[in-house]
Amino acid sequence: MDLQNNSLVSEFVLYGLCTSRHLQNFFFIFFSGIYVATVLGNVIIVVTVISDPCLHSSPMCFLLGNLSFLDIWLVSFATPKMIKDFLSDRKLISFGGCMAQIFFLHFIGGAEMVLLVSMAYDRYVAICKPLHYKTMMNWQTCIRLVLVSWFIGFVHSISQVAFTVNLPYCGPNEVESFFCDLPLVIKLACMDTYVLGILMISDSGLLSMSCFLLLLVSYTLILITVRQHAGEVTKALSTCSAHIMVVTLFFGPCIFIYVWPFSRFSIDKILSVFYTIFTPFLNPLIYTLRNKEMKTSMKKLWNQRVTFH
Repeated sequence: MDLQNNSLVSEFVLYGLCTSRHLQNFFFIFFSGIYVATVLGNVIIVVTVISDPCLHSSPMCFLLGNLSFLDIWLVSFATPKMIKDFLSDRKLISFGGCMAQIFFLHFIGGAEMVLLVSMAYDRYVAICKPLHYKTMMNWQTCIRLVLVSWFIGFVHSISQVAFTVNLPYCGPNEVESFFCDLPLVIKLACMDTYVLGILMISDSGLLSMSCFLLLLVSYTLILITVRQHAGEVTKALSTCSAHIMVVTLFFGPCIFIYVWPFSRFSIDKILSVFYTIFTPFLNPLIYTLRNKEMKTSMKKLWNQRVTFH
């Protein structure tokens, strides 16, 4: 795919999060800490899942390890540049870099949406069909679920970038955000992109809404199945509350941005920060603190490291 199309625009100007120099200095320190903590937390989870053979037999831990791997990429596709731009007066990104951000955002974001549905399915089988759990969530099924999530994310992303990269960009080049995203970039094209934009953004909106509805169905079925057993309801709520929290933080902003596109509210920037930075930051905390197997394995890994030194 040729990222240097026939347009006259060779680079884009990013607005960033704010224009205040004092706020930018504060955000530089704040988001640098958040980024390092996010990458470190997710790397620890991935290493723990890989190094502990006991976790290989746990479908949820295997899926959690893959979620952390995706979160490392999700927080890294734009955050390092945003942090660097806090110290720059002009926030520039090349045409190819802009298209790459769009590709990785929709690739990783789409894959993570489908993976969250897979994790909800795992909880549904574990709580509603416990006797069939080992056969329904075997190793082959887990591998297929992960591969399907990556495949859907890749196809979704390619369908977005293939149209965006070939649009003519010959005039305006200012992107009203801290990274390149589809609704903001296509409106800079030197042609009427309203219909094309609706079709392309509907792709993201449809994926977001479909996954969100599947998640709602899964959690509703879990609660309906155990409604007659008070103890099990409490256990189910405790198990699913962490998932519901992640789903809300991730899908809420996505649905708002892609189901109601072309809005000019500055709140879009805040929502983008939530699903590209804060969700990957919170995922390790939310899932790890609620997963007894993961906490036990992390303590075991830490004790081995201390003993080794």
